[in-house]
Amino acid sequence: MRLKGAPVLNATARSNATKNAVDLLHVARVIRHYDVAASQRGIKLSLGDDFREYVSITQSTPTKGPTSPVFRPDRSPIESGEGFWVVGRDKGNEVAVLQAVRLYDLSSSNLAEHLESLKAFYASPTQHAHPHDKCVSIAEGAKRMTGKVAYHGDVWVRRDYRGAGMTSILAGLAFGVSFAIWAPDFVCALVAHWAIYKGVVSRYGYTHQERGGSALQLVEEGIVDDDWLVWLTGDELRSRIVSEEKADLGLGL
Repeated sequence: MRLKGAPVLNATARSNATKNAVDLLHVARVIRHYDVAASQRGIKLSLGDDFREYVSITQSTPTKGPTSPVFRPDRSPIESGEGFWVVGRDKGNEVAVLQAVRLYDLSSSNLAEHLESLKAFYASPTQHAHPHDKCVSIAEGAKRMTGKVAYHGDVWVRRDYRGAGMTSILAGLAFGVSFAIWAPDFVCALVAHWAIYKGVVSRYGYTHQERGGSALQLVEEGIVDDDWLVWLTGDELRSRIVSEEKADLGLGL
């Protein structure tokens, strides 16, 4: 039965609509899984999209380093629907974990160009960048990364929760929410070399890693980094969501 005036969906549209509905069911179960896993560790997770509030939280969190201008609205505003953050609090309501994700529309560019132009860090590099600020991105993966790119960063876990599986929980939640609201072509992060060598990145669940993601200097921010690029493709992200949901339901796949 079709409502009067409702459009007739062709076979492709019907297939896509069904696929999207199935994807949402998968991702809802996966997000719930990670929320429960955090709760079992004594952490209550909250999701937000007001980055002024996020910066206020990070600035008042002891031992948390400064938040990159990537996630600071005074330097790089994030429009509604183009970013989210996660805060986890312990039973005493103290902040224990943090992370943020934002979406870049690189349909007419690529991640390497976006980084090297400094537009990844400042909405207006001519206004905010120091004359000696610079970024060099030589990773081939960054040059191929176009379309909808979700950038995952500012991950922080309080010392007493490190080694408790919170990095995997945060990454899984970042992947799930990113997929649910954007279905990006890529989800990526820039990470220090020590995170590669110590296996931290493998716990995040990124499939690809490459040296030369970002050699960055931001003078006024006190940032001098030489980071690797890690990423998942959109297809890999969807496959991860589906396989995790099936594994959690005990379907053996």
